[in-house]
Amino acid sequence: MLKSGGSEGAYLVGEIFIDGPVGGGMGVRKFALFVLFLFLIPTVSAEAVTRIKLSDAGVLGETDLGIKVGEVSPDGASVLIAGAQGYARLLSATGADDRSKDIELLTGRTSTVQDVAWHPRGNTALMMGDEGLALRYDTYDHGITFVNDSFSVMGYDLSAVDWRSGGDYAYVGSEDGMLWKFAEHIGFQSLNSTSTSRITDISCHPNPNYNVCFASSLEDGIAVIDRDHKLTWMSGTTTETWVGVECSDSALNECVAFASGLRSKALRINTIDASQSYGEPTLMFDLSSGEQTDVTVGHGGTSLVHMAPFSLIRHEPQTSEAFTVLMAEDAAEWDSVIAGRTMSVVWENGMHEGFMVTEFGNIIAFSPLLEEVDGNIMTVLVLGAVAVSVPGVILGLVYMNSPWLQRKYKAWRFPKNKSK
Repeated sequence: MLKSGGSEGAYLVGEIFIDGPVGGGMGVRKFALFVLFLFLIPTVSAEAVTRIKLSDAGVLGETDLGIKVGEVSPDGASVLIAGAQGYARLLSATGADDRSKDIELLTGRTSTVQDVAWHPRGNTALMMGDEGLALRYDTYDHGITFVNDSFSVMGYDLSAVDWRSGGDYAYVGSEDGMLWKFAEHIGFQSLNSTSTSRITDISCHPNPNYNVCFASSLEDGIAVIDRDHKLTWMSGTTTETWVGVECSDSALNECVAFASGLRSKALRINTIDASQSYGEPTLMFDLSSGEQTDVTVGHGGTSLVHMAPFSLIRHEPQTSEAFTVLMAEDAAEWDSVIAGRTMSVVWENGMHEGFMVTEFGNIIAFSPLLEEVDGNIMTVLVLGAVAVSVPGVILGLVYMNSPWLQRKYKAWRFPKNKSK
């Protein structure tokens, strides 16, 4: 925005004055160079807006189902959801609004399932929960059975599970801070953990060359588990209340942990000695309100942070930037009843396109907001106009302040008639 500075020949661009007579060569040259400089500065939008459109895709039951967790299968075709009273169900990832595609699973248990993890090959999935609930789901016949050595964790409230990328071992955490490695041929084997607080999440890096996993806890910080199952608690991580950790981008040697108070921390992996991995300084999202409750993998190697009240944030690990996806006030305006419930499961089939499932059992489809698409088109048009007009303005200003160019132009435009 260009404003008069109050005196002849003085102009304010942002906070910088360019002095000199308006028609003077130096003043115009400075102005031209500064205008060009402004267009070379990258801009970052910090606007808090909703970028998706919500639509009601039905409900899974007439009463509160108590859904706690869900995860998309490795092939992206199905979503395994689970929750209270041993509830488990398989949804179509792309057709979650079609009940004819659902498969209801019978666990035969009444304990609450707290976490699920698909095996990297996608043939089976682990389901862990309260009172030592340790089950395996098999895609072959949709059967659910107890895993080997499940009696070893009997009485523990299991809170988190994930397979490491090689698929040879899974790691399991509990409400009281216990951590185990698990494989069908050996069962559960305790890791040397000193945590006494709830293990809130376990996430393993998708790069099989690393075979590194992270576990977050409420009060004891973040632990890194190396390829030899050695567990190390990372220094500088005990001051936050960690609610989740996500390794969403296989191309980066890092994962990101999320804590209450809108905080996040990049966890840099030491690929030679994982015990020497470290956390970057803690960052804080620039939001006036809201609390992080969970995190899942988003489209394109990003992370989708679940917020309370009902809202979403996208975290971009490559740039450590965060962008609002859904604002709580917009969700409440769409449906105040659904927006008043807990967001339990979220997945994307494309950028800003996918489904959400509430704890009650509501299914919400979302798609890119039309205004955002139009805004992108307008941005392209504006940038195109700038690309065409700015060089012309600069060249015009240079011409106006160059007597030599003006003489050359006149000599070319009005050549002397040599025949006379």
